[in-house]
Amino acid sequence: MAPFPVIQLTDPATIPETIVSPRRAPLLRLARPHQWAKSVFVLLGPAYAWADPEGKPVPWLAVLGAVVAFSLASSACYIVNDIQDRESDRLHPRKGRRPIASGQVSVPTARAFAGALVVGAALGIVLAIWAGGGREAGLWLAVAVGVYILNTVWYSMSLKHIVILDVISLALGFVLRVLGGVAAAGVTPSSWLLNCVFFLAMFLAFGKRLGERRTVRDAAGVRAVQQAYTDDLLRMAVVVTGVATLITYAGYVQAHGERYTWGFNLLWLTMLPATYALLRCIVLLERGEFDDPTELATADRPFQLAALIFAAVTLVVVGVGRSPAAGGRDSVGQMPDGLVPGTIVPQSGLIEVGESTIIGTLYLARRGWSPAPSAVTFLRSGAAGLEPRSSL
Repeated sequence: MAPFPVIQLTDPATIPETIVSPRRAPLLRLARPHQWAKSVFVLLGPAYAWADPEGKPVPWLAVLGAVVAFSLASSACYIVNDIQDRESDRLHPRKGRRPIASGQVSVPTARAFAGALVVGAALGIVLAIWAGGGREAGLWLAVAVGVYILNTVWYSMSLKHIVILDVISLALGFVLRVLGGVAAAGVTPSSWLLNCVFFLAMFLAFGKRLGERRTVRDAAGVRAVQQAYTDDLLRMAVVVTGVATLITYAGYVQAHGERYTWGFNLLWLTMLPATYALLRCIVLLERGEFDDPTELATADRPFQLAALIFAAVTLVVVGVGRSPAAGGRDSVGQMPDGLVPGTIVPQSGLIEVGESTIIGTLYLARRGWSPAPSAVTFLRSGAAGLEPRSSL
C-alpha cells in the first residue's frame, strides 16, 4: 500500500482562526473555549430522557451546571496538557502557536489559571445541586468530574505514550461527560448510549492520530505514541470504530422503534445524516484536509449540515413520539411477545384486553410500556405486570 502523502500545514489560512488569532487574549485561547463544544455530550442523556413521555421532568438548570463544570474542568486539563507538551508543541505547525508553546503565557501563570478553572468547575457542581439536582445527583456529578480530571491528568502524564490505552483514556473522557449529564438529570443511562459514545470517541481519537500522520511531516516528534502506530493500523482502527459506532446506534434505533413507529420507524431517518457525516469525516482525514475531527466539525460545511439535519430530524421524531396521538404500532394481526388474550394490564387501573387484543397493544405501545415476561399471566390468575423500557 502506498504511503500517505504528507501535507505540511504552514499556511495560516489552513488553520482555524479560533486557534491562532492574535486578537484573542492569550488566557482565553489557553482555555480553548472552542473545545467546550464537546460538552454537548453532557446533554445527550438528559435529552433522551426528555424524549420519554413517561419520564420525569428534566432539571435543565442542573444540567447546565454540569455543562459548566465539564467545560471549565476540561479547560484546566488542557492547560496541564499544554504545560507538559510545550516543547513538542513547538515542532507542530499549528500547536506551536498555542500560548504556552509560543511563550505568550508563562508556566506559573498557566498553573494559576488552571486552578481558577477548577474552582469554577466546582461552582458548576454547586449550581447543579442548587438547581434541583439534589445532593445525591451533585455527589455523582462531582465523582464524574473528579474522575474526568484524574483520567485526563493521568493521560497527560503517561497514558498518552501507551498505544491503544491513549485512545481508551480519551474515549473515557467523553463517557464521563455523559455520566455527569445523567447524574445531574437524575436518570439512568442505557448501555446503548454509553457504548455508542465510547466507540464514537475512539473513532475521533484514532481519526486525530491518522490526520496527524497525513498533515505533519514528523508525527512521532509531535506525538511520541505515533511511533507505535502505523498508517494501516490507524486506518483500520478508524474504520472499525466508525462501523461500531453506526452499528451500535442502529441497534438503539431498532430497540426503541416501537415508540417512534408511524408507518415505519421514523427514528431510522437519523441514520442517513449520521452515516454521511461519519463517512465524510473519514474521507477528509484520508485526504489530509484536517488533522483533527473536532476541527473538521467546526470548519466543514457539509459535515455541519449533516449534523444539523440529524438534530432536526431527531427533534421532530421525538416530538412525534411524545405526542399523545402518536405511537408505535405492531404489525397487523400480531401481538407483542408475552401479551396474550385475557391479560390484565395494571396501567391507570385495570384494563382487560380480552378479545380487543390489538387495542390493548396500541395502547401499550403508545405509552412506551412492554409486558414483563415473568409477570404477565392469564386472566384467571388475576395478576399481571409491566415494566418501563429504558428511556435512554
